Amino acid sequence: MASNSSTSSNKLVVPEARAALDKFKMEAASEVGVNLKEGYNGDLTSREAGSVGGQMVKKMIQSYEEGMK
Repeated sequence: MASNSSTSSNKLVVPEARAALDKFKMEAASEVGVNLKEGYNGDLTSREAGSVGGQMVKKMIQSYEEGMK
């Protein structure tokens, strides 16, 4: 996911959430030991990108489950 919305093919339902999602992505990357840069990260391996995405999903599910309590 590119941080510049004009170059990203990802469409947000709530465009104002872009900064929060970028912060969330950076936090998830840090937690799994992947060094993301601001902007282009096309040099990541599939394993690194998958680790970041997987951590984001894990955290979203955890947050949802906590909200169900």
